[in-house]
Amino acid sequence: MFFRYFNLRALGVLAIVLVLAAAAYGFAAANIVDESGAGDGANAISGYTISDITYTPNAVDPSMLDKVEFSVTPTAGAAAPTTVRAKLGQSSTIWYNCTNIMTTNTWECLTSGATVADSDELRVVATQ
Repeated sequence: MFFRYFNLRALGVLAIVLVLAAAAYGFAAANIVDESGAGDGANAISGYTISDITYTPNAVDPSMLDKVEFSVTPTAGAAAPTTVRAKLGQSSTIWYNCTNIMTTNTWECLTSGATVADSDELRVVATQ
């Protein structure tokens, strides 16, 4: 009766399934993704630390913002960012392109048209 359930064909199929499962596990375990820097969101994010934030109001109309500057420091061994964008309002859909203004990690975003009143958050997206 035991041999009725475990014949040679069933054992062969079981062996093939086990070999394929082991190969799939080994392939998945060998996938290595190089560390990179990217981050978006509120609070602490992986990839970069944003610090030294400076807002520059317009000289003629101080209710308007001319620019915002900040430092983008790579964390956890990530490389320096190559693209940085920022927005100033939580409900805003306007993203400002930022430029690296020094050989260090200081970025400047010209915010023409942004008002101080509507600037209720600084959201930065930085990528390599």
